[in-house]
Amino acid sequence: MAGVLRVAREEDAPGLLGIYAPYVEQTVVSFEYTAPTVEEFARRIRETLARHPYLVWEEEGRPLGYAYAHPYAARPAYQWSAELTVYLRQDARGKGLGSRLYGALFDVLRLQGVRTVYGCVTAENQASVAMHHALGFQEAGRFHQVGFKQGRWLDVLWLEREIAPHRESPQPLVPFPQLDRAQVDRVLRAWEEGAKGKGPLEDENPLPEMP
Repeated sequence: MAGVLRVAREEDAPGLLGIYAPYVEQTVVSFEYTAPTVEEFARRIRETLARHPYLVWEEEGRPLGYAYAHPYAARPAYQWSAELTVYLRQDARGKGLGSRLYGALFDVLRLQGVRTVYGCVTAENQASVAMHHALGFQEAGRFHQVGFKQGRWLDVLWLEREIAPHRESPQPLVPFPQLDRAQVDRVLRAWEEGAKGKGPLEDENPLPEMP
């Protein structure tokens, strides 16, 4: 069954929470101790979409994974950087969906003017670390014993990747709702069809110079 890649909606909260909750309750991948409520999850989707993309991969109407970007830090000088998050259903792992979701995020974030993206990963989550490295991320730092969960102290890795050149005097970040929806849809359709590598926008180079 062909998958559908689309922008998340608040009403996706129950399905996406069903993906996320096991990571909270059964693993050290998430540093939350208790899964959020549906209402809280819907609020997170809404607040993310006010500034950054939040994407869902679904098949036969069932979400198999999601990914979103959020500010690396609150100060305005950080606006051209974004932290990424991706979660997949346990039975959807190993199919390349995480890479597609990230690839689509990269291209949408380029449209916004983002230059560098970051991943914050529990160090023992080797599957996620390997995926980030395969997508061109490099380790930027390691926080030692920064979190405690499931009876042990955990290290966290920060991984980074430049997705656009760092030119002088960049224009302010374009909030996600202000992007040309046709361009966003074109990105999603390209990754939905299985674009790999740099991503469809980089390969075709149809975009104007980055602001």
